[in-house]
Amino acid sequence: MKILVTGGLGFIGSHTVVELQNKGFDVIAIDNLSNSSIGVLDGIERITGKKPLFENVDLRDKSAVQIFFSKYPDISGVIHFAASKAVGESVENPLLYYENNINSLVYLLQELQKKPEVSFIFSSSCTVYGQAESMPITENAPIQVAMSPYGNTKQIGEEIITDIAKVTNINSILLRYFNPIGAHPSAEIGELPIGVPQNLVPFITQTAIGLREKLSVFGSDYPTSDGTAIRDYIHVVDLAKAHVIALQRLLNKQNITKVEIFNLGTGTGSSVLEVITAFEKVSQKKLNYQIVGRREGDVIEAYANTDKANNVLGWKAELSLEDALSSAWKWEQKIRI
Repeated sequence: MKILVTGGLGFIGSHTVVELQNKGFDVIAIDNLSNSSIGVLDGIERITGKKPLFENVDLRDKSAVQIFFSKYPDISGVIHFAASKAVGESVENPLLYYENNINSLVYLLQELQKKPEVSFIFSSSCTVYGQAESMPITENAPIQVAMSPYGNTKQIGEEIITDIAKVTNINSILLRYFNPIGAHPSAEIGELPIGVPQNLVPFITQTAIGLREKLSVFGSDYPTSDGTAIRDYIHVVDLAKAHVIALQRLLNKQNITKVEIFNLGTGTGSSVLEVITAFEKVSQKKLNYQIVGRREGDVIEAYANTDKANNVLGWKAELSLEDALSSAWKWEQKIRI
């Protein structure tokens, strides 16, 4: 079966390509390389022994999307990662996010609706919950007004998919995941942000290796145990495996409804300072960090109730925060050699 992975050379996309190939799927990866590197293909090949088909396609280009599907008419499933993903950047440049995250989804779905049947996995986010009223967050938690344009694009994306499910043969699973971190244990692929990292862990590893002078901790006055924000940090390999399981569920027609929703996380919240402490433990490096003001768009805390994913999807996170941080540090050291 041919599976299309959009954003297939990105952080989560590349790890998912690995897991798909490990399960015997034929993968076509598309990416516009705006936040990734062509060298990721070699890393995937070194891990799996096979290089996926690759096409440099910008999903914001409607004609390019049409040409792609005319070239590859026999795609059975799509895992859609291609999107901009930084909360802070989305606040500063909302139109970039609306164009990249919404237009690309629409153009993709316009081609997929022409097929007699297709399975579609959407990379959603816990940001759709905003600041949830209670923890841990279940899939039934109300969708709050988005706190950032990024979060809003994920809400709108989910609404678009739900609407088109009523009138097409597209079956979808929306995966709302929490905070992906880490790298493949081989250190052949990992998170490779272009420019200044927008996420905590790559900023930690870049600070530890000397690329950044110091790490900024955004806010120490949150109503949490140590005053810093709490998130559910999930190892990217666990996350990638969940996408393959979700895809198999659709391909095997095990879905109960045309659109299903699952939270993906560990079920445990960790504060920023707890992550820093855990990293210092696994790396034996002391981090230079400073407390600064809160960042617009950030919620106080968010961690998942994963019962539905565990019981219905048959997936459970297996790797620890320390596992993820250790793999991220191994990856950082390798790419700086």
